[in-house]
Amino acid sequence: MTFLENYLNNASPTGYESEGQKLWMDYLKPYVDTFITDTYGSAVGVINPDAPYKVVIEGHADEISWYVNYITDDGLIYVIRNGGSDHQIAPSKRVNIHTKKGIVRGVFGWPAIHTRGRNGKAEETAKIENIFIDCGCSTKAEVEALGVHVGCVITYPDTFEILNNDKFVCRAIDNRMGGFMIAEVARLLKENKKKLPFGLYIVNSVQEEIGLRGAEMITQSIKPNVAIVTDVCHDTTTPMIDKKIEGDLKMGRGPVIAYAPATQNVLREMIVDTAVANKIPFQRHATSRVTGTDTDAFAYSNGGVASALISLPLRYMHTTVEMVHRDDVENVIKLIYETLLKIENNETFSYFK
Repeated sequence: MTFLENYLNNASPTGYESEGQKLWMDYLKPYVDTFITDTYGSAVGVINPDAPYKVVIEGHADEISWYVNYITDDGLIYVIRNGGSDHQIAPSKRVNIHTKKGIVRGVFGWPAIHTRGRNGKAEETAKIENIFIDCGCSTKAEVEALGVHVGCVITYPDTFEILNNDKFVCRAIDNRMGGFMIAEVARLLKENKKKLPFGLYIVNSVQEEIGLRGAEMITQSIKPNVAIVTDVCHDTTTPMIDKKIEGDLKMGRGPVIAYAPATQNVLREMIVDTAVANKIPFQRHATSRVTGTDTDAFAYSNGGVASALISLPLRYMHTTVEMVHRDDVENVIKLIYETLLKIENNETFSYFK
């Protein structure tokens, strides 16, 4: 839990994941034989690095954020997205602006309710073009003196907490919880003295939030035979979500196994059978054309990699109060762990046995 809290609280915006990756590798080090890193910061712990058959378990390390885009003469800062940042939650949020001089604190300002909708005009809502950051400066020169410039990345400082004993809440659970879960799988394998007949690559990818880019790069380096990806999906019992569109999924009911063209049928059914055999609760989710996760990047690489997606049901995605259930976290770990123990050789996932 100490590692989980420190890992979630650390800022790892897309393109700037290095500090979080160091925390992750330090935790994973006792449980792997070696590490691989690449030019853009994806990190891989490897067990049995000399084995010819390669299995990946994967999560992604980055979080959504903002970039400084424009500084007004009055010292206000306008932003653009770095990933899928939600403009509607921004007003009145505190922020950290990351500079070479250190963190500069600021707030997303917003006009008082008393001043909006006057003279019969419709009340204006938050939009990307009208949200702004105030860091307490009166001029552009003051802002720049703090070390803030166009291109500085901006994150929210909201930290980890537990609600009602079993709900984990934080920003960036999407998907640093995935990094935590795959690290826990490696820990269990080591502590339970399990010997695998293949090389296991525990992959924490970067830049998923802007198009699966880290996974695209690292899969070319590893050239795996199998990839089991973990990410988050929507708890569709949340108000204002249409189950007829998004499916019927709820946190606390177990890991979510994805059905999509990118998920290889034999591997997916092995995961389903593993859940049933080990009495692990699970849910099913049809994702249509794509999964929208790193699964897609692995599946269609290197001539085709047998890939599957196990998701963690989550409420309030891409906000600062993302929420998951402790039981689901534990059951995703268990499901990946038990599935790995069933993988034997190169013919395991052949369509044409």
